[in-house]
Amino acid sequence: MGVLSAMMQPLYWAVSGLLVFFHWVFSPVLGADTGWTWALSIIMLTVTIRTLLIPLFVKQINSARNMQILQPKIADLQKKYGADREKLGQETMKLYQSEGVNPMASCLPMLIQMPIFIALFRVLQGVSQGPVRGQWLKDAPELVSSLQNAEIFGARLAGHIFGDGGFGATQILGIVLVIAMVGVFFVTQLQLMRKNMPPESQTGQAAQMQKMMLYFFPVIYAVSAVVIPIGVLVYWLTSNIWTMAQQGILIRNNPAPNTPAYIDWEERMLAKGRDPEAIVLARAEKRRKTKKTPATSRLNPTTTTTSEGEETTEAPKVVRQQVTRQTVRTTEDGRRVVTRQQPRAQSRSTRKKN
Repeated sequence: MGVLSAMMQPLYWAVSGLLVFFHWVFSPVLGADTGWTWALSIIMLTVTIRTLLIPLFVKQINSARNMQILQPKIADLQKKYGADREKLGQETMKLYQSEGVNPMASCLPMLIQMPIFIALFRVLQGVSQGPVRGQWLKDAPELVSSLQNAEIFGARLAGHIFGDGGFGATQILGIVLVIAMVGVFFVTQLQLMRKNMPPESQTGQAAQMQKMMLYFFPVIYAVSAVVIPIGVLVYWLTSNIWTMAQQGILIRNNPAPNTPAYIDWEERMLAKGRDPEAIVLARAEKRRKTKKTPATSRLNPTTTTTSEGEETTEAPKVVRQQVTRQTVRTTEDGRRVVTRQQPRAQSRSTRKKN
């Protein structure tokens, strides 16, 4: 067993365990060997994974949005330290830290989800072509046989668009799933570009990258889907629908400034009698890692209340540590006498005169 295979074993175990669990949940209602039982098990597996990834998804969207907000400050740093690349990098990292922005956070959910996607692909591939992966399926050969023969609309969940021989229900369902996946992805990216990107980000290299993703990723979907089992396509489509809905909710409730979605959000907040600027400032303060909190210090001014109920603020006073001085002298008969003396409190000007 290779190192990579050994690292994937826990994911195989988890994916197969969730599949078996949800199959056990739906079997009494839909039947143990029906394709809908397995399809719903895959859908619930997707929902479970995406629910666990919600905090990372929020960080991903917020990180991308915060990077857009920081672009003017980054541009100023580039003008100021353009010749000194090392200094520019240091100041940029300081800016990220002070604003609580992690540039890598936008990639983290995708990096975490990719091993899960690969694990599901390998588990279903093992069911259809062998060897079986995932301890829960290895321990239940009858479930492996059930999944191998499970069908929805006459299409095998373990089948592929290409490689199953001929053209039938499996190929038709696979093509429909691919078209749905591409459509959902296209709507998701279009939603992000039109509603949650400021006008200045619609031009330049970043805008070109967004447009490439808008048209290039659907091609990748279409090409890679032909060798992916139908069950994995069900997972992929469910995940894309979840992403579209989740992003829509986030854009509606926490849009990027200076965007059409932000203008709509401001109008809704004002209609509810809330201050949009105060909400944005509170969110920014919460986001920052280094919050500017007043430290308890001896220099803090003291506030006293007079007998008439008026508050007066006294000037800050410096409280210095008083050190007790001691003198040791020896008397004529050889005894040692220790004399302790507390220094007098004097002002700085008096000490200077002395």
